[in-house]
Amino acid sequence: MKTLKHKDKKIIEENALAFSTIDQTKKPYVVGAACCKVVENKIIITDNFMKSTVKNIKNNSNVAIVAWDKDWNGCQILGKAKYYDSGKWLNFIKSIKENKDMPAKGAIVVSINKIIKSK
Repeated sequence: MKTLKHKDKKIIEENALAFSTIDQTKKPYVVGAACCKVVENKIIITDNFMKSTVKNIKNNSNVAIVAWDKDWNGCQILGKAKYYDSGKWLNFIKSIKENKDMPAKGAIVVSINKIIKSK
């Protein structure tokens, strides 16, 4: 397992990112994700409105994330995702202040396999 550096964690938590899954026809599917946290070297993404993304994760756990800041510092992360609609991770995302007044239906937890620096 690869470990995120502090500056990459900050970029992930303070900026929107591109989150890519694979659909049932093996084509990429990308969404923007704004409420993301790094905990225990895992990336936790809130599912507020991600119907297709959740379906894709349940069929194929391989995902990619690209995160960057306004100066184009960032990274690409390849990993495996798991979806939680109850328990510890759901409780965690419901407690995040950015999710106040949002549905926070589930938590997508990404275990990191590879980190590729962009700059």
